Amino acid sequence: MPPDDTPEDLPADEGALSLRWSGRVSLTPRILFVNIFALALMAGGFFYLDSYRARIVDGRVAQAEREVRLIAEALSLLPPDDRTDEMVNFARKSGLRLRIYDRRGRLAADSRALGVRNFQLLDPDKDGWQQDAARALDAGIDTVVGNERDPLYRERAPGRGLRWPDVVTVRTTGGTAATVWRAPDRTPVVTAAAPLPEDRVLMATVNARDITQTVRSERFRLSLVLGVAVLLSVLLSLFLARTIVRPMRMLARAAIRVRLGRAREVVVPRLPSRRDEIGMLARALSDMTSTLRSRIDATEAFAADVTHELKNPLASLRSAVDGLGAVQDPDLRAQLLAIVQDDVHRLDRLITDISDASRLDAQLARAKFEAVDLGALIAALVGYRCDRGIGRGITLTFDHDEPLVVHGEGARLERVFANLIDNAVSFSPPGGTVRIAGTNDGDLVEIEVIDEGPGVPPEQREAVFRRFHSVRPGDEAFGRHSGLGLAIARTIVEGHGGMIAAESRRDHREGARFVVQLPVAGA
Repeated sequence: MPPDDTPEDLPADEGALSLRWSGRVSLTPRILFVNIFALALMAGGFFYLDSYRARIVDGRVAQAEREVRLIAEALSLLPPDDRTDEMVNFARKSGLRLRIYDRRGRLAADSRALGVRNFQLLDPDKDGWQQDAARALDAGIDTVVGNERDPLYRERAPGRGLRWPDVVTVRTTGGTAATVWRAPDRTPVVTAAAPLPEDRVLMATVNARDITQTVRSERFRLSLVLGVAVLLSVLLSLFLARTIVRPMRMLARAAIRVRLGRAREVVVPRLPSRRDEIGMLARALSDMTSTLRSRIDATEAFAADVTHELKNPLASLRSAVDGLGAVQDPDLRAQLLAIVQDDVHRLDRLITDISDASRLDAQLARAKFEAVDLGALIAALVGYRCDRGIGRGITLTFDHDEPLVVHGEGARLERVFANLIDNAVSFSPPGGTVRIAGTNDGDLVEIEVIDEGPGVPPEQREAVFRRFHSVRPGDEAFGRHSGLGLAIARTIVEGHGGMIAAESRRDHREGARFVVQLPVAGA
């Protein structure tokens, strides 16, 4: 399992996960925004089509210039009387409206007047709403990309040829010229002019509606694709938000109810079918709530047990104190004072053990573990007990392998084995032997404390580790133990990642065997 985060790690993690403005927005709109933002980039294809249209128009302008120059050169090779008929043929084949202007700008010949009606502007007022919408979209895109609007195409009177800028440019420079105009229906109109002999000018005109139709068709297809993509993105975003936001809201409501003190009424959903992070969070919250309930139950039970355990010596102490005021016999008063003194010592032991038991979890959480040699620790503890004298002829032995090094807090572990040794000595018969053995299998250090007493019945082997559970030898004075020794030992051992249990002796002889297992340091 990965190690728990230390308090020093938390600020860095919090900073890494912190959000500024986006943390104030619900997950659903944030998911929608991220997905639609990607589609908005796809919408840039509309503007790419505008540049595509501009390149096509530039190509059409160059084509018109080449065509009008070639036609002008071909007409220049013909006699003046044959030019009109040949101009009509060129107009039919090229799709251009061809006009010839003389040096004064007067119209000398017009393919349309000669029967070739291949140039005709559409009236936008007679189009349907689809064309109106297309033109509005064109105008909007032009506005967004900042395109300059081409000048509106308007016909000139037959004698006003010099009002065409292409005609003026040709007469001035002697080369070709071309201009792009805007028809009333927003389609491009291209005019091009080239010089003819006798100081005349040939001008060609074409309405390039095919360019607009091609661009609008591509925009329509792109709009369909984009619309379907937006719809699917919104639906998938809502589905994703539902699968994330809904369970998180359920978990948040459950956590709020737990915070309000309704932990016993709340069923935190575990979401067993989900194997993602949401499922992990749900199960972690459910387990945390169960642990919290257990802690609350244990705290309530501990408070009730403390009250019960304190009432007995207090009641005895109150009776003795009340009797001191009424008894005049010195011997009886001495007995009552002895009872008072014994009850005071009993209360002192009880309060000390209760204080240690109540603070033990928090102290272990803050403790700094280090390598502890259990062999040396238990050997010193056994030597001290033997030097002090055990009493009743009881023998205390310690056999162990080397090394017995674990990771923990030495003072707490010493208390574990001191409690186990005290417990074994108190239950041992006169002249009995309490044997302590230590082994190391490479992963675990196992310590056994074996006595020759009556043993622990199988149905009591778990109950002896409960707080205030005290079954003492019959010849022991009442109140000498608080019933917290084994409970404290289990708390310390489990706080070190180990295990403690009461078992029967392996040799099937009478007596109890307490086993403590702790991880080897560095295992």
